[in-house]
Amino acid sequence: MGLQIRRVVTGHSADGRAKVEVDEIAKNVISNRPGASSCVVWSTKGFPVDNDGFQDPTSSGSFKTTVEGGTVFRVVRYQPGVTARNHRTDSIDYAAVMSGAIEMELDDGVVVKLKAGDVLVQRGTIHNWVNRGTEDCVIAFVLISAKPVTAAGKPLRAVG
Repeated sequence: MGLQIRRVVTGHSADGRAKVEVDEIAKNVISNRPGASSCVVWSTKGFPVDNDGFQDPTSSGSFKTTVEGGTVFRVVRYQPGVTARNHRTDSIDYAAVMSGAIEMELDDGVVVKLKAGDVLVQRGTIHNWVNRGTEDCVIAFVLISAKPVTAAGKPLRAVG
């Protein structure tokens, strides 16, 4: 079964009362590599975030992994045997495993096993997601723009 995420987004009426702006199964599910599918639930640009008005940022088309000076809320499904993608983002990423299990591999060879209910804070490290199990793993990510990490005075820019 494909990734199906119900997203509910609130806003305000002209007189300032709370209302539901969106209640739907997300339509922007994509796959950038075999064994992985994702959808952007919401995205913002700038801090502090402007909650005035209503414009659905997911209707504008494709997204990069992160938004410079902003945030991305994305849900990803990793199938068993998902194709590798070693990468680093210029963001701090909050990840919550919603279902299944996954392994996070770091570039130094360390492997961390995560299961449903586990959370991870990813701070600009090179990593890869590997599903060696028999069931899909679904993870909710919030990526918040960050300065590139530095080591020995040199920036470690986003890759992959």
